[in-house]
Amino acid sequence: QVQLVESGGGLVQAGGSLRLSCVVSIRTFSNYATAWFRQAPGKEREFVAAISWRGSTTAYADSVKGRFTISRDNVKNTRYLQMNSLKPEDTAVYYCAATRGWTTSPTDYGYWGQGTQVTVSS
Repeated sequence: QVQLVESGGGLVQAGGSLRLSCVVSIRTFSNYATAWFRQAPGKEREFVAAISWRGSTTAYADSVKGRFTISRDNVKNTRYLQMNSLKPEDTAVYYCAATRGWTTSPTDYGYWGQGTQVTVSS
């Protein structure tokens, strides 16, 4: 049983920052990767960033490299997505997801949070 709960979304102006949090609850611990995806209205869900369970490996979409940072706090079982220099095109519902593998494809992730809305105004 895996549960993920996102928080931290909101409305910000272009150029601003937000930090999203994802609390991960796993009944039986095993190696897994966590990732952030986002979906804007009328668009497909797209990969944003991922981190391995040890935190030794990270991956970012080209569109967010240099602006977003994914990190973890194993004590709190929380993953973070620090978003800086936000742009209007970053507006989307952001989802935290988990998988036992290592992949950036949303179809390979079997565990999802409910999502948190991020809106960036120009």
